[in-house]
Amino acid sequence: MRIFITGVNGFVGTNLSRFFIDAGHEVTGLIRSEQAKGQLAPKVSAVIGQPTEPGKWQESVPGHDVFINLAGATAFKRWNSAYKKLLRDSRLLTTRNLVDAIPSGSDATLFSTSGVGYYGFTEDEELDENSPGGQDFFAVLAKDWEAEALNARNKGVRVIVTRFGVVLGRDGGALPQMVLPFRFFVGGPIGSGRQWVSWIHIRDLCRAYAFASENKEIQGPVNFAAPGPVRNRDLAAAIGKALGRPSFMPAPAFMMSLVLGEFGSVILKGQRVIPRVLLSKGFSFNFPDVARALKDLLAR
Repeated sequence: MRIFITGVNGFVGTNLSRFFIDAGHEVTGLIRSEQAKGQLAPKVSAVIGQPTEPGKWQESVPGHDVFINLAGATAFKRWNSAYKKLLRDSRLLTTRNLVDAIPSGSDATLFSTSGVGYYGFTEDEELDENSPGGQDFFAVLAKDWEAEALNARNKGVRVIVTRFGVVLGRDGGALPQMVLPFRFFVGGPIGSGRQWVSWIHIRDLCRAYAFASENKEIQGPVNFAAPGPVRNRDLAAAIGKALGRPSFMPAPAFMMSLVLGEFGSVILKGQRVIPRVLLSKGFSFNFPDVARALKDLLAR
């Protein structure tokens, strides 16, 4: 397969490009500058351009079999009105420009990233791909982001909207930040610790992309999350056990709100998400429970 990836230099993009290169596929990555070439995984071809703007980079899009849209500003910052606009523009405009560049009559597959934040904040309810979306800022952003991607169906493209849980990996993403307090013996649950965390091991995420690429029946929203979501307090306990560190020092909710503002609510609340589509199609997770995943990722 010939695969085109936006956001190729991010944590997920780097792991995915290596995964597909190792499997014998060709990967083209959209990067913003010549200097970013040095950050690419080996054997990844580079196209330079600004994904939020139409440009010459779009001429490189035709001829690929699979498009993986990962670009978007990080949500792990304090939000104000300007940063909210950046969060929206970096996702919606990039997706719109990529879809515009795909030729009509294409039989390609577009994977466009979304997140389990689509479902909004819930309590103990199990959520699958048919559950309704939420009404908070991040949920509405996810809906609008997905709508931009689904426009590619008008060109004959198979669209898969990947709703990520928290992606756990050694070399980036949330896990190194989550682990740091434990290394200093001050780790523990956040807020009440009752909120659900939906997560996925980076290796299972890469395997899920390959599985969905080959299974032509899969389309529309797909939860890229392990079948064993956990409460935040249980995640903290599992991290502590994997590291041999205590896990009883809670991070007070008011501190999270004070430091992170509106984004703190994303951390303090959560979703109990089930990967119904992947399971129904026969996908087997190598890391279905968080203890096994953390043992693999945090082993010395």
